[in-house]
Amino acid sequence: MIEILAYAIGVMYTPGPVNLFALNSGLNGRFASSLGFFAGVGTAMLLLLLFGWVGARWVRGDALLVISALGCLYIAYLALKVMRAEVSIDGATQGTRLRFRDGLVMQLMNPKGLLATLPIATLQFPHAGIEGPALLFASLGLAVLASGAPGSYALAGFLAGRRLGNPRVFKALNRVMAVLLIGVAGSIGYEHVYLPLHA
Repeated sequence: MIEILAYAIGVMYTPGPVNLFALNSGLNGRFASSLGFFAGVGTAMLLLLLFGWVGARWVRGDALLVISALGCLYIAYLALKVMRAEVSIDGATQGTRLRFRDGLVMQLMNPKGLLATLPIATLQFPHAGIEGPALLFASLGLAVLASGAPGSYALAGFLAGRRLGNPRVFKALNRVMAVLLIGVAGSIGYEHVYLPLHA
């Protein structure tokens, strides 16, 4: 189980689109209002883990290509929302609240989520002898761990954001985060859509 946790933490807690959105949300003082987003991410990871054995049979190159393309578009769409968000005098960003649906959809369409859960569900769980009720409990534990990844990024952003008071700084941070997110979407698109199409 230690190997599974090490792998899951390594994949879930590294920067990616979900964690960058959470960081931005925290910077803009929306940690508490993003709790649903964190729960959506955890729910998506739970679904991906529990149905991983189905996913191993279903998620072939073509399906992953479509999921990746949709994920890129969704990430770019949300990044544009972050870039266009208005900042009020108190530094809180208006109109960028992340909800349960955002976390669920983004994580389900995130190739990183699929690539993280398929090895756990299809290789590491069977190798560790995790099956039956233990499979459910292990998956629930990893889903909570997955919720903690964007939660920790949002908390770090919230603590840093409390030290900032200038709306121009928040607007600049929003633009930087949006550009980074568009870069992530482009990277996913290149690696998981463009290259497979031109292989």
